[in-house]
Amino acid sequence: MQLIDTHVHINFADFRPDLDEIAATWRAQGITHLVHSCVEPSEFTEMQAIADRFSEVFLSIGLHPLDMDKWMSSTATTIESLAKSDTRVVAIGETGLDFYKADDHAVQEQAFWAQLTIAHQLGLPVIIHCRDAAERTAQLIRAFHHEVGTVTGVMHCWAGTPEETQWFLDLGFYVSFSGIVTFKNAHTVKESALMVPSNRLLVETDCPFLTPVPKRKERRNQPANVFYVASYLAELRQEPLEQLAARTTRNAISLFRLPAHSRELASQL
Repeated sequence: MQLIDTHVHINFADFRPDLDEIAATWRAQGITHLVHSCVEPSEFTEMQAIADRFSEVFLSIGLHPLDMDKWMSSTATTIESLAKSDTRVVAIGETGLDFYKADDHAVQEQAFWAQLTIAHQLGLPVIIHCRDAAERTAQLIRAFHHEVGTVTGVMHCWAGTPEETQWFLDLGFYVSFSGIVTFKNAHTVKESALMVPSNRLLVETDCPFLTPVPKRKERRNQPANVFYVASYLAELRQEPLEQLAARTTRNAISLFRLPAHSRELASQL
């Protein structure tokens, strides 16, 4: 059984002491690819070094909406240049809007639009962080489709309502669930997870954050734990785990244009 963790931050200090052991664990769990999301462009060199060590790691490049103090007139050019500099870049982001922790809405929207533009120009998907901003995020994507052109991507670590989920499905986006869906009181997230079509579903850890049940006592989440996210989703959706794992793996390979690591999987794409 193969799985893909579509959102990790293994460059964080949490992983520096034992990253080789962490990699051995994810490999033993059947994790064939990891998409390493970017918080700010200054991380990119460190992310590249990790991808040099572990061939299953692929990269994104962008600026997180909670880091708008780093947004400058040259940032978009930097993101575009870095995206072009390495063939392992498979997405732009994470970008998006966060109105829960910050009120600098105007600059967030400016940075988001700029990163959508880069993704459109380079033919890459976007990794979208969206918190307390679903309506505005959907509005901006609709406007972008109308004024500039189509762009696709994933709503990462999704915790929106079923109504909000449908907005992004209608826009052609994939929806990725993290350990949040395993939490006891995450009723709305579970409802949304039930309605996402199998061909738009992705799984992630967002590690080192959001450790899923039954590993909640572990302070640090890790890529191998995407198995527990997938297992919970399979049970919730009443489908075999092997089927869900195969489907989410194919979805991730399709969205991010990742290499298929097995002849059987490649034949299914």
